[in-house]
Amino acid sequence: MNKTSKIFYTVFKVLFSLMILFGTTLYFFNHELVAERIANLGYPTYIIYPLGILKILGLIAIWMKNWKVLKEWAYAGFVFVLILGVSAHVAISDNEFMPALLSLIFGSISYLFYRKEQAHIIDSIK
Repeated sequence: MNKTSKIFYTVFKVLFSLMILFGTTLYFFNHELVAERIANLGYPTYIIYPLGILKILGLIAIWMKNWKVLKEWAYAGFVFVLILGVSAHVAISDNEFMPALLSLIFGSISYLFYRKEQAHIIDSIK
């Protein structure tokens, strides 16, 4: 993987992480607002804390170098959560889908560069 690709990978991983962390901090520090928004989307409010903890654990997995399988699962989990978030916001027409969509885009680009890095490592072993 060349230097430019590594820079892009890091930049998009940081942007993705910041978007997820910002939303997750609201789960814990502004619970009432999040509970209201989650209820408006039609989801039960008891998922707020477990989802927040899982998002933090997912970010930890993404930033760990040698956790390849967990990293794959973490990216997959984020894709599912963010697609559900975007679709829920679009379904109720509240026009608040953009943070989830941006997170999905940043996460997808980060994942593509991660896979490019993994392919480069495999090619260098051959």
